[in-house]
Order: sequence, then C-alpha cells, then structure tokens
Amino acid sequence: MVVPAVAKSSRKHHRNRHCDVFVVLFVSVIALGGGWLSIKFLGRDTSTLPQSSSEGGIKSDSSSSSSVIDEENTHVRVPLTPVNMQSMPEQPHLIYGTAWKKDDTADLVYDALHAGFRYIDTACQPKHYDEPAVGYGWKVAVEKLGLTREDIYLQTKFTSLQGQDPHNTPYIHDAKLENQVRQSVHASLRNLQTTYIDTLLLHSPMPTIYETLKVWKVMEESIEAGKVRNLGISNCYSVEDFRTIYQEAKVKPRVLQNRFYQKSNFDSELRRLCDELDVQYQSFWTLSANRVALASEEWKSMAHAKKLTPQTLMYAYMMTLGHIPLSGTKDVNHMDEDVDVMMRLQRGEEILSKAEMETLSSLLGVPS
Repeated sequence: MVVPAVAKSSRKHHRNRHCDVFVVLFVSVIALGGGWLSIKFLGRDTSTLPQSSSEGGIKSDSSSSSSVIDEENTHVRVPLTPVNMQSMPEQPHLIYGTAWKKDDTADLVYDALHAGFRYIDTACQPKHYDEPAVGYGWKVAVEKLGLTREDIYLQTKFTSLQGQDPHNTPYIHDAKLENQVRQSVHASLRNLQTTYIDTLLLHSPMPTIYETLKVWKVMEESIEAGKVRNLGISNCYSVEDFRTIYQEAKVKPRVLQNRFYQKSNFDSELRRLCDELDVQYQSFWTLSANRVALASEEWKSMAHAKKLTPQTLMYAYMMTLGHIPLSGTKDVNHMDEDVDVMMRLQRGEEILSKAEMETLSSLLGVPS
C-alpha cells in the first residue's frame, strides 16, 4: 500500500513562488570519451518555469544533462512504498498524464512525484508529448526526493505514423512498420533515461487487425529482451478487436487505456471484459468529457459532504470501480488533492457507499 511519511502541511509551505536563487553549485566530472557533465542546483520560481537556466527551470535539452530544482522542494515528500515492478501497480491508483505539457513537462513531472504520484504516463510522440523532459523530471526526483527507479512506474506508447507530426517523427518514417516499433522503443528508453519501460502501450489500433497484430508481435520482442515489462493498448473501443488481440497475443495485454465518456457508452462492455481478463482499465478525459455531471448541484453537494472537490469525487468514483484514472493537472494544489483521495482509498476508507456510487453513475449516464 502506498503511504507517504510526511504530512501535507509542510508541502504547502514550500510553494512560496518567489524564492531567490540561493545556492549555485557546479560539479564537473569527466564522462566517457572525455566529455564534461555539468550539474546545477539552484532555487527556482516555479510559477514561471522552465525559462533560462539562471531562472531555474528543469532543463531538458537533449544536448545537456543539467537539472535545476528548488532546494526547499527536496525535503518535504519522501519515498512512497515501492511498487512491485514485476506486476501492475496495486489499486486504487492514479496516473499523472504528461500530454500537452510542453516546456513545463519536466517541472510538472517533478511536482507530481513530489506530491505523491508514482505512475507517469507519456508517449513517444513529439507532437503531443515531451518524452525527454519526462526523463529529466523523474531523474531529478530520484536525486532530490530519495526515490529509486523501482518507486516510479513509467508508461509510454508506440504511436503510428498517422498520429505523428510528419516533420518530427521519433523513427525513420519510411522504415518498415516493425522497425518503426523497434526504433520507437529504443527512443523511449533513451528519452526516459531508463533500462526498462514498465508498460508499453500501442497508442491506438492500426488500420487493420492484421497490422495491429504485427505491431503487437514486435512489442512482444521488447518483453523477451527485457526492455519492457507489460503491454497494453489505448484508444481501442471495439470489443471484438480487443478480444482478438487478447486471444492471438503471446504476451497478453495488461492495460486498456480509453476515454471515459458517453459516446462509447462509458466502455461498459469493455470494462466488464477487462474485469474478466484481469486487464487494468485506465481512463482519460475523465473530467473533461463529463463536465455537465460534475457541475450539477447534486454532484457538488456530495463532493462537499465528502470533503472533496467535484474533480476528486470523480476520481474516487473511478477508483472505487477498480479503474485507474489519469490526472493531467498543472496545479500543484490539485495534485495534492488528487493524491489525498488516492491515499484515503489506499488506507481502506470507504469514501462512497453502493447507493452513492449508483447516484453518481446515474448523474454521469453510466449504464447500471
């Protein structure tokens, strides 16, 4: 069970956004081949980061390994109990999603880990994700928060050409499909600065089930090579396709990550199938696709009674169902709130009764 060792009050104190640079330490070491590695530790004003290194952002330029962190930010949250990396994270859990974070990615990954998130989702898709910055963010967290690689669960994705910016692909765009997958996995390992990926997702099914299975077979090679520990798929809304992948795969999918919204009938049949097959269901668009329900007076009233926000009530609902929602917040206070509800559930607290779950399902329009 994931339990932090320090209370939240000290975290909020560190969020004075106007700290001055107070320590500058340059440590230079000779790297293999005679290169120099320069590491900087500076205080930072996180409200405007990342900017130039003199103003303290976590730098993630591929030509440099410099990392800049708020010194006050390093003695507040301490490591959570490690997740068993040979299996999926125990539930209930939350994932920090890094899509569309752009230049803030490294800082936000650090902030999320500092708040208590331990599960980070990204993709080898420069169009929407900054995977190298995710690598910098978690590496700095390891250094500054006393974490280890085994404390952090890194999930990334292979994205086909259809989902890439044609001018910025992470693999040779005219390579054979199988080699695109291999090159993408190699790029992810390099970008994330890790020797293994906890879960590799196929970002979406390929145009045909034949191509999907071809990609899956290459993804299985990464499992056999020890580069990846679990496989899954995202944006798969066809029960038939998911069943086929599961039946044909040598390495079975452990994750299905989909939008949780009315258009897909909230994946009711797929979620039942996931329960049947012991597949972890992850949700995204969990808040943005359900704004009407979250804005209703009945929803807000229940959230207030539970000492939650409408958003964290939604996360409590999903985790009570046994699912793992993604949170993509950029607000550190919201990160704290998200982690708090996760921890309440992990401690065994029953936040929502069966009747309350039925009420929320009705407000959302989730089939019973």
